[in-house]
Amino acid sequence: MKIAILLIIAYLLGSIPSGVWIGKLFFHKDITKLGSGNIGTTNTFRELGKTAGICVMVIDILKGTIATLLPAFFNISHVSPIIFGLFAVLGHTFSIFDKFKGGKAVATSAGMLLGIHPILFLCAFAFEAIFTYLSSMVSLASMISFPLITILILWTGDYWLGAIGIILTIFIFVRHRSNIQRIKNGDENLVPFGLVYKHQQKK
Repeated sequence: MKIAILLIIAYLLGSIPSGVWIGKLFFHKDITKLGSGNIGTTNTFRELGKTAGICVMVIDILKGTIATLLPAFFNISHVSPIIFGLFAVLGHTFSIFDKFKGGKAVATSAGMLLGIHPILFLCAFAFEAIFTYLSSMVSLASMISFPLITILILWTGDYWLGAIGIILTIFIFVRHRSNIQRIKNGDENLVPFGLVYKHQQKK
């Protein structure tokens, strides 16, 4: 019963639509009706500004981290913390507070990794930062970073976490279908920094 309750808590943590709540509470705007309509960090950053975007990113990461640490908080050792993290990812993607819609699971998945393996989280964060700067596209950076960090996990010999990484990588690509199409068409949304953005500004 304790495990079931904690899994529900993990899902509810993940379900917190930080982009929606911050937008409405502090900016009196509905992020779902702005830009791409996504409630995650990137769209919040573009539409509500840097401060709002950073706050959403931190909250979405912490959702995955706290959920992953729940079994440690309650002295549960016979269930993998990854399961609790996955419930948070599920909640973030299909939020009960947002009509079972949600974000694309990037930040919350990273938060889950932070709760399990902080060093690998730092590697993932570095990959995301580097490829975002090179491409000016968070979507492309995420789709490159997830396979790379999964390969790195498998290289460490953690095949259970590696299998989860493969599943999440596939999931991330599925969630980014519209972004892939926009990248192919050359009209993907850019963040206001990075090499590609600077190149376009010079034209």
